[in-house]
Amino acid sequence: MKTVVTILAAIIMMNSCNGQTRTPVVRPATQANRFYTGDPKALSHEVDSFLALHRKSSQFENLAAVIVPHAGYYYSGNVAASAYMTINPKKPYKRIFLLGPSHHEWLDGASVNTEADYYATPLGNVKVDRETALKLSNTYDAALTDSDPVFLYCPEAHDREHCLEVQLPFLQQRFEDVPPIVPIIISTNDFRKLKRMAELLKPYFNDENLFVISSDFSHYPTYNDACEADSCTGKAIESGNVEEFIAAIEKNARSGKPNLATSACGQFAIITLMLMLDNRYEVKHLMYQNSGDISDDHSRVVGYHAFAFLRKQSSDFTLTSEDKRLLKEIALTSIRDSLENKPAAPSSIPHLPVSLQSKCGAFVSLHKHGRLRGCIGHFGEDVPLHKIVASMARAAAFEDPRFPPVTRDELDDLDIEISVLTPMRRIQSLDEFELHHHGIYIRKGYRSGTYLPQVADEVNWTKEEFVSHCAQDKAGLGWDGWRDAELYVYEAIVF
Repeated sequence: MKTVVTILAAIIMMNSCNGQTRTPVVRPATQANRFYTGDPKALSHEVDSFLALHRKSSQFENLAAVIVPHAGYYYSGNVAASAYMTINPKKPYKRIFLLGPSHHEWLDGASVNTEADYYATPLGNVKVDRETALKLSNTYDAALTDSDPVFLYCPEAHDREHCLEVQLPFLQQRFEDVPPIVPIIISTNDFRKLKRMAELLKPYFNDENLFVISSDFSHYPTYNDACEADSCTGKAIESGNVEEFIAAIEKNARSGKPNLATSACGQFAIITLMLMLDNRYEVKHLMYQNSGDISDDHSRVVGYHAFAFLRKQSSDFTLTSEDKRLLKEIALTSIRDSLENKPAAPSSIPHLPVSLQSKCGAFVSLHKHGRLRGCIGHFGEDVPLHKIVASMARAAAFEDPRFPPVTRDELDDLDIEISVLTPMRRIQSLDEFELHHHGIYIRKGYRSGTYLPQVADEVNWTKEEFVSHCAQDKAGLGWDGWRDAELYVYEAIVF
């Protein structure tokens, strides 16, 4: 039987910070009998029926976030269920962050509910993680103002809002015990504020927590126009690139589609989520429908998408001794073929291992008598590893502008070092950078530069000197240029 926090339990007196007693505050189910039925038995049956439609869906152990709709269950319950069924209900999440838009109040910011101890639904009460909510609301940002916290609490933003409440019955039917929630309403188009919100939420964006982003998509165009606009928006979300998503929103706004009020009512919550992403994440589109698929009224519809955001399991990637031997053979053959004026050709090694067909970045370094003779690399995860190694070996031998091209006479004296790179991840401070273990990649505007992890073994620099040299010598940003640049770390399998 599910553990339900009853009203009786909710009125038990709790200790507050000042030693006084505090009566638990329960945010009532204001949307029952509006967006979903208020009858507990009927509601339980309805949600279970939607979930059952996706019972064959895969559950993702590496699930980081979902985007789900928030319309009435009759219209969007099926699409919402496609996302909730990807959650492993036995995974012990510490908390669930609920992010959604405000349909009633313009905040020019965000409101985290620091007052409620519980959110009520006809199925019982869901606990709020007030400690985390208060911690967020007490975070100040002098770059915005000297006195205002980044996350405010505006009661009106939560009192009548449906976008978070309608998610709770799905969570209650999916989990035996729903992890505590952190309810956040985001309502601002100030990109600087959204970026700061993402920075403050990023420490929580880990395997302990789940993020649920509440958003419907196109509002009120015709059926065909909705399908076209929602396809554009959906593909941008799948890219994982926040700039592509913003561009898609703007493209739809300029399209001239009649009655298209918005491409995504939760666009600011989606932007906040996407600002937390890096190369360690992939996006899976789960389902799309619009209200016309349910009502058969194609004259004025609302679109519904569901997405899952997954953490890449990079730790599973390894190279065997044979893999490494083959890659060195590929690199040497590529250089030799170029010296013999043979065109670049696919690897002639039969039955290449799957690991060598994986798409990841790599650097190839050439040394002669212990001195660097060339080094070129590629960060992207868009080309199979064996092809990248062949290409970078040729580039290191003949295209590194610091050295003359390698000659045939030097070939026997060359040592080849290959660094296969793990996916990069964004860091917010040098505390996350481990000297000797991580490589650093610095990017600002059109300038960028990197040092591989093993560079730290060759110099006697501190962590800050390592990053400063990279900013100055590699990215051309100056000694302190890294301080307002984007910083990424990665690891390398070196052989």
